[in-house]
Amino acid sequence: MTPEQEIYESAARVLEGCGSLSGLGSRFGYNRESVEWLDGHIERLRGSGTLGDEEQIRNLAAIFGCFLGECLRANCGGVWRDRDGAWGVFFPDGSGAFPLGKVRKQFDFGREGGDSILQFFDFVEALVSGRVVEVEDLQQASLRKRVRATLGRWFAR
Repeated sequence: MTPEQEIYESAARVLEGCGSLSGLGSRFGYNRESVEWLDGHIERLRGSGTLGDEEQIRNLAAIFGCFLGECLRANCGGVWRDRDGAWGVFFPDGSGAFPLGKVRKQFDFGREGGDSILQFFDFVEALVSGRVVEVEDLQQASLRKRVRATLGRWFAR
């Protein structure tokens, strides 16, 4: 099985396993609404004290990362590629996003630490669609600076 096939199968397992759990029913899919639910689910898992050992967290982060990447592909296009041993979704303009790493960061640091897969999804979608200029219109200079720094980390070219 190729790495891409493993990614697709992992994402499909999230569709199967989280659809009914999410309460979204047939709306659970490769879309923003499902990313929003998964973002909250990760936070609930982090706060529950039920997460197991490092291996369980690593496995969940990988599977959820595959799902997040498929959500990006469904909404923004792109292809999965390996870059220096890390799998990411790369777009026609040459930019790329690394959803597996981002999910892991949310498990490690949570929203309060500045890591949210929903925020990541929204930024990637805005960048790929060309709407990132809307971020430049924000009135708060500190937020503008933080957004630029985040995009720089995510899309370093």
